[in-house]
Amino acid sequence: MANAAGDGVRINAKSISIVTGVSIAYLILSYFLVGFKTDQLILLGIFNVLFYASVITRKFILGFTIFIVYWIIFDYMKAFPNYNYNNVAVGGLYGAEKYVFGITYHGKSLTPNEYLRMQGTDFLDTMAGLFYLCWIPVPLAFAAYLFFKNKRQFLYFSLTFVLVNMLGFIVYYLYPAAPPWYIQFHGFNFHPLTQGNTAGLARFDKLFHVNLFKSIYAKGSNVFAAMPSLHSSYPVIVVYYGIKNRLGLINWFFGVVMLGIWFTAVYASHHYVLDVLAGIACATLGILIFNLVRSRSARFNTFLDKYESVIQ
Repeated sequence: MANAAGDGVRINAKSISIVTGVSIAYLILSYFLVGFKTDQLILLGIFNVLFYASVITRKFILGFTIFIVYWIIFDYMKAFPNYNYNNVAVGGLYGAEKYVFGITYHGKSLTPNEYLRMQGTDFLDTMAGLFYLCWIPVPLAFAAYLFFKNKRQFLYFSLTFVLVNMLGFIVYYLYPAAPPWYIQFHGFNFHPLTQGNTAGLARFDKLFHVNLFKSIYAKGSNVFAAMPSLHSSYPVIVVYYGIKNRLGLINWFFGVVMLGIWFTAVYASHHYVLDVLAGIACATLGILIFNLVRSRSARFNTFLDKYESVIQ
């Protein structure tokens, strides 16, 4: 509820009851869908602390609720494995990749993943790991910058980000697909309970004696969600809005990160080139749809106006 004091949502009995009710409902629903995890308490702790701490932090967390909703949906996908709804592409996608992008090496046709795996070096492993660590921090840091710099652009970026993810999730269920590393470790037979794998990123962990990527991929929602590569979608959105906001030299950094993530997706055997191209297409489609809706829907713009007034 907007008010003249500039505090989009006041701390009163109504707001306290809503936040408390939603927090409890989230824990109950999560328990039944994916089981209890400490991550859930951490998420609720961050949200509640920031909501009650001050006006500024309350506006900040209400703005970033867009990303929280995305994370919850992503987490809940564990309860509804996409391989229960459609056949998983394993050999077919591998064959298509080899047909379109195959590389002949020592008389044998290889996918780019297979070829790059044989060309690995400590330098490439290091750079690949650093680039892949950017796939979430860079979009979130950019979102934080926009939040304090331009609330309207923050909403455009954040909602586009979630829309692109929703498009990607739809494809995940329409076309479940195994990543390249799956064939490397499990062959062409489908094993539904396969756990996440760090694949080529394990070399980064080994090089620096850490379990960084191992811990990240242990929390993955679904192994059979390689197409499209949303890792490849995110930097496209960042670059687009970086250019829109005329960030100058920082856009060169965004561009390098984008190319680095695309390369690493293939180099580390987490995605085929076809997955990366699908991720780029998904991001492009999401941006186009968002801009189309924003330009033609008065109701959507009213929603944006109200949301902006809450976090302004």
